[in-house]
Amino acid sequence: MEKGDDSSGVRFRPQSLPKLSTLKDQEYPGNGECTSPGTEQSQSIGDNSISSNGIMEMEHMISKKLQLKLKAEYMKKDLMQEFDNQVNDFMDSLIEESTRLEPPQMPTVFSPTLTDKEKSRLGNFLSPRGQGKQFLSRRSLLDELFEVNHIRTIYHMFIALLILFILSTLVVDFIDEGRLVLDFDLLVYAFGQFPLVVCTWIFMFLSVLVVPYPLFKLWIQTQSGSYRHSRLYSFFFGALYLLYQSLGLGFLPTYVVVSNSLPPASCFIVILEQVRLMMKVHSFIRENVPRVQAWTKDKPSQGPVVPLISQYLYFLFAPTLIYRDKYPRNPIIRWGYVATKLLQVLGCLFYAYYVFVRLCIPQFHSIRLQFFDLRSMVLGVFNSILPGVLVLFLGFFAFLHCWLNAFAEMLRFGDRMFYNDWWNSTSFANYYRTWNVVVHDWLFHYVYRDFLLISQKRFRAAAMLFVFTISAVVHEYILAICFGFFYPVLFCLFMCFGMMFNFILHDQRKGPIWNIIMWTSLFLGHGVIICLYSQEWYAQRYCPLKEPSFLELLQPRSWTCKKSAIIN
Repeated sequence: MEKGDDSSGVRFRPQSLPKLSTLKDQEYPGNGECTSPGTEQSQSIGDNSISSNGIMEMEHMISKKLQLKLKAEYMKKDLMQEFDNQVNDFMDSLIEESTRLEPPQMPTVFSPTLTDKEKSRLGNFLSPRGQGKQFLSRRSLLDELFEVNHIRTIYHMFIALLILFILSTLVVDFIDEGRLVLDFDLLVYAFGQFPLVVCTWIFMFLSVLVVPYPLFKLWIQTQSGSYRHSRLYSFFFGALYLLYQSLGLGFLPTYVVVSNSLPPASCFIVILEQVRLMMKVHSFIRENVPRVQAWTKDKPSQGPVVPLISQYLYFLFAPTLIYRDKYPRNPIIRWGYVATKLLQVLGCLFYAYYVFVRLCIPQFHSIRLQFFDLRSMVLGVFNSILPGVLVLFLGFFAFLHCWLNAFAEMLRFGDRMFYNDWWNSTSFANYYRTWNVVVHDWLFHYVYRDFLLISQKRFRAAAMLFVFTISAVVHEYILAICFGFFYPVLFCLFMCFGMMFNFILHDQRKGPIWNIIMWTSLFLGHGVIICLYSQEWYAQRYCPLKEPSFLELLQPRSWTCKKSAIIN
C-alpha cells in the first residue's frame, strides 16, 4: 500500500499488493510445505491492515459523493431560482416593450397613401377622402399595463394616498369640531344649479341633432344638378352653418353660464360639452362635404353616399372627434368593466376634493391677510407643485382613461387609443401628440393639414403656430368662462413656454435626461397654474369691484388687492 501523488489521498496499486491466500490455500497448503505460526500471524496482520484501509477509503469516497450530491442539489436549487428570476424579468420586459410598441412617428403625422388593396381591407374605417386616421381595435395602454404587477402597485399607492387624505380630513375635523364632518361643502358648491346644467346640455344636444344633419341633406339636394346656381346655394348653407356654430352652439350656452353665474364644476360641464359638440359637428361636415363634391364631379348614375341618421347619432356619443361611417366594434358589452370605470371616475372626483381641501384651500385662503409680492408668489408656486401634479394625474386618469373607456365599452367602440405613453416623452413635441390623442387628431386633421392645404403645403411653421394659437385660445376661453375672470396664465404658458419647448425639446432629443427635463417642466408649470389661479380666485372674492371698467376687468385683482381694501 502506497500513497498516491495526486490530491485524492491514499490509493491502491494492485501490482504492489501481496497475493492474498484463499481459504483453500490456508487449509491445504500445496507442495507438502507447512507454514509456521509466525508466518500465519504476519499474514493475518497484513490482511487486517488492508481490510481496514479499504473500509476507510470506501467511507471517504462515499462521504465525498454525498457531499458532491448535496452541493449539486444546492446548485440546482440556486440555478433554478436564478433561471426563474431571469424568465420573470424577461417576460416583464417583454410585456413592457410590447405595450410601448407604436407605429413610426412619420405615419402618425403624415399618413402615407394607401394602396387599393389596403383601402378595400380597411373599408369604412378610413376617411371618406381616402386618407386620414385609421381606426383599429385596440385596448387602452393603461389596461394593458395594469396587468403587470409592478404598474398595478403604483395604482395601489395612489389609493393608499387617498385613504390617508380621507383619514387626515376626518381626524382634523373631529379635533376641531368634536364630531365627524361629512358635509362635502366644496362639492355641493362646485356642482350647484345642476338641473340648469342638464337642461342646457339637452338643448345643445337636440340642436346638434336637428340642425346640422338636415342642413347637410338639403345642401346635397342642391348639388344634384337639377338646381341652378349651386355655388350660391353652397354659400347660403355655409353661412347658415357658421351662424349656427357661432350663435346656437357658441353664444347661447355661454350666455346661460355667465348670466346665471354657474359654479366652476357646472360651468366646466356646459363649456366642455359646448366645445366637444362644435368639434364633432365640424368633423362631420368636413369629412362628408368632399365626398359630395367628388360625386358632383364624377356624376355617376347612383346618388351620393349620405350618412344615415343612426351613424350620425352614434358619432355624437362615440369617444372620438373624427367622423367615420363605421368604426371597429367589440362583440359584447362588459357591464362590470363599465361599472368599474364609472366608480373610478367617482373616486377621482372625491380624490380631487380632498386634494383641494387639504392642500390648496388652507394655503390660499389666507391671501386676505397677505400682500401680493414676489416672495409669496414663489412660495405659493413651489407649495402648489404637489396638488398640481395630483390634479394632472387625476384629470388624465378620470377623463382620458376611465370616462372615455366607459363610454367606449357601452358603445362597443373598438379603438381605445385615447392617449399614448406620454409619460415616456423626451420632447414636448411628442408629449403634445400623445397626451390627448383624441384632441390631437382633430387639431392635426382639421387645423394643421387644412392650413397646409390652403397654403399649398407651405409655411409649416406658421401652421404649427396657428395650431398652438387655436389650442391656447380655446383653453383660456374655457378657464375664463368657468372661473369668472380673465387671467391669461395658461395662454402665456402655451404660447411662450409651450412653443419654445416644442422647438427646443424636439423629437431628436433622446435619453433619460430629457425625460427628466420634461417632467420638471410639467411639475413647475402645473404649480404655476394652481398657484396663480387660486390667488386670483380668492382676490376676486375678497377685493370685488363695484363698478369695474373694461380695463379693470382685464387687470388681475391679485396684483392690486391691498390689505386695507380687504379690511374695509
